[in-house]
Amino acid sequence: MTKIGFFTAAALITLSGVFASTGATVEPWRTAHFENALGTSMEMKVVATSDSAEERAEAAALAEIKRLNSVLSGYDPTSEFSRWAKTRNQAVKVSPELMEVLKLWDAWRVRTDGALNPAAEAVIRVWKQAEKSGKLPSGADLTKAANAAGAAQWRLDEKMGTAMRLTDTPLILNSFTKSYIVERAAAAALRTPGVSAVVLNIGGDLVVRGNGSDKVSVTDPLSAAENSDPVAVLDVSERAVATSGNYRRGFDIGGAHYSHIVDPRTGQTAEAIIGATVVAPRAVDAGAMATAFCVLTPQESKKLAASMPGTEYMLVGKSGARYVSAGWNSLETKQQIRPVHLVAASFDQSKENGLWNSAYELTVNVEIPQTQGFGARRPYVAIWIEDKDRYPVRTLAVLFEKTRWLNELRSWYRDDRLRAMSEGTEILNSVTSATRSPGKYTFKWDGKDNAGKLVKEGRYTVLVEAAREHGGHNVVKRDIDFNGAPVQAQLPAEGELGAVALDYHKVSR
Repeated sequence: MTKIGFFTAAALITLSGVFASTGATVEPWRTAHFENALGTSMEMKVVATSDSAEERAEAAALAEIKRLNSVLSGYDPTSEFSRWAKTRNQAVKVSPELMEVLKLWDAWRVRTDGALNPAAEAVIRVWKQAEKSGKLPSGADLTKAANAAGAAQWRLDEKMGTAMRLTDTPLILNSFTKSYIVERAAAAALRTPGVSAVVLNIGGDLVVRGNGSDKVSVTDPLSAAENSDPVAVLDVSERAVATSGNYRRGFDIGGAHYSHIVDPRTGQTAEAIIGATVVAPRAVDAGAMATAFCVLTPQESKKLAASMPGTEYMLVGKSGARYVSAGWNSLETKQQIRPVHLVAASFDQSKENGLWNSAYELTVNVEIPQTQGFGARRPYVAIWIEDKDRYPVRTLAVLFEKTRWLNELRSWYRDDRLRAMSEGTEILNSVTSATRSPGKYTFKWDGKDNAGKLVKEGRYTVLVEAAREHGGHNVVKRDIDFNGAPVQAQLPAEGELGAVALDYHKVSR
């Protein structure tokens, strides 16, 4: 599990300090980032009286995550769940945690009329095989998988503490199980002496607990780059937030993308709702509804949310339409992360002025090689743009852990002088989004400089730099003519960097 910091420098320049947590907390948040936590990334913030208290809280959270993963993981063949899932028609004594999660699945399966079902894995495997073959799954195969998923999968005896596996249908305890672990890991951290508040975010499922509040940015599913403007910014305290959607994972078949979220009742992928964010008192409820709301209709979601006190939500449809609960607006902060730049659909004034064509943007996909071993540190990474005079017109992002070692990014540090720019500024924030794979990041450049103004069209250099503390150092770069003609480029993996993909393309609106 790898500790890494994340900072979008452009936000600092356009509007300094807006990421600072507010509320009852007096001390500033201490923030740490990790990779490979439950198969995705993890952010942890604590209000602590000392560095040692922060470290103990991190250790407590990581230990609880590791413990519960050894109980509930469907991907670890040695976990308690995996071993139990191989049994048939035997009343097996199970741990209190596994019993509790199986009971929760029973409850949510009924509550969502079957839209949430751990046996959805049977349907997902049909789609995975279809992606591998390059052909859409047959109706017969999907019906067979849906019928198998619809059968009772286990029988619980709470008095005896046993669970009996009834079928051979594959099971994975996804959806709210991650939220279940997040809640308990946060509680473990909050019990640490000297810690008064905790924000724990694993792959977009987060809880805010203790004497504090946090600004939570909701990723726009229609523009899901790490440095895109959020679709909403929430002020959250003593609540859980979960987001689910099809914009970061799925199946690509015949040139079309299909959601990784499926309706286990029909076998079809869930396509109408591309993003669902839920705020609720309990993490399990938020996680369950975030997934279910991608499957249910907006009307069904509204009815279900109304039955769960304290629940608010926002749904984003495939067309961009938004559906929000009655109390959603009360959670939104009026403070914006960055100013929103509107582009006229009928006429692009920038063309007349020789400026960047606002109908285009650059996407930068960066992979960071995954280092084996618990607690291994990741390289620091900077992504920025230079003009023909090698002046740094825009920093897209910097990934780091400790500011004292930022000068290891020698090229970027020399150009951007981050220390002078960020002195006394807190810019780390929580982001809730659909779960993504660890070590993979997407950034975009909209042709604006660090002050938020469009640059002139023409030739610029895209640079990506990676460095370890007193270790390896690599810089890859590519010159691109940004003149309205699409360009794609692949920079090979080199040392501390994995593959870097550049795509200058017309924006879909």
